[in-house]
Amino acid sequence: MKRWIPFLKPDPTVAVVRLQGAIGTPGRGALSDRALAPLLERAFTRGKPVAVALELNSPGGSPVQSSLIGARIRRLADETGVPVFAFVEDVAASGGYWLASAADEIWADASSILGSIGVISAGFGAHVFLQRQGIERRVHTAGASKSMLDPFRPEREEDVARLRRLLDQLHETFIAEIKARRGDRLRAEADLFTGEIWVGAQAVELGLADGIGHLVPVMKERFGDKVTFRRFDARRPILPRLGLQMVQGALGEIEERAEFARYGL
Repeated sequence: MKRWIPFLKPDPTVAVVRLQGAIGTPGRGALSDRALAPLLERAFTRGKPVAVALELNSPGGSPVQSSLIGARIRRLADETGVPVFAFVEDVAASGGYWLASAADEIWADASSILGSIGVISAGFGAHVFLQRQGIERRVHTAGASKSMLDPFRPEREEDVARLRRLLDQLHETFIAEIKARRGDRLRAEADLFTGEIWVGAQAVELGLADGIGHLVPVMKERFGDKVTFRRFDARRPILPRLGLQMVQGALGEIEERAEFARYGL
């Protein structure tokens, strides 16, 4: 009501955006730049918020989508002059920590897991099984590297070396982003980029987070007891997904649970 009364200053409002789940390509139910774009745009621009708070709980995922989402958050923050606070719940690891680093400040619970600043590629090899079953794998390519790391053929040293180069390049990009965002807050003598994870207070001590605290009390301490919160949540479809979409959703859920399980969650 105050906002409609002339000369009466309204209570400060914090826009709250929830970033929950694995980060992946658009259309599979994971966090993606395309899915979050309208949500973030509204959060930064609707009602002149004094801050945007990110409720973050993500084990990571796609490095490209992590970069796109993080870049969008920074662009909107710079254009509007609205500060961003990330509040880590269970985990902000790998790409999840990339998203957290897009905030001006990172806050965590005493039991939150942060870090995993590294890159991983996992697969399987089934060529021995196929041989035992008398199944012959036939692959024809135009290009010597087109069938790199085929799980149904024996692993080749040159393929592993090529993959290692790709992973190292992605890792360097990740490290550069974290250094650019966290700067002097990172403890200089600590090796933070091995893929290791840290909990709560230790993450703060290493400069990966700025403090231990939860969204509402920290925002009230920063902006006063009269601060209000406006949530911007992704809308889920009213009708359940059927057929192939249901199968894809189930597979996506399994993949996401596997990602969280890496951190004991």
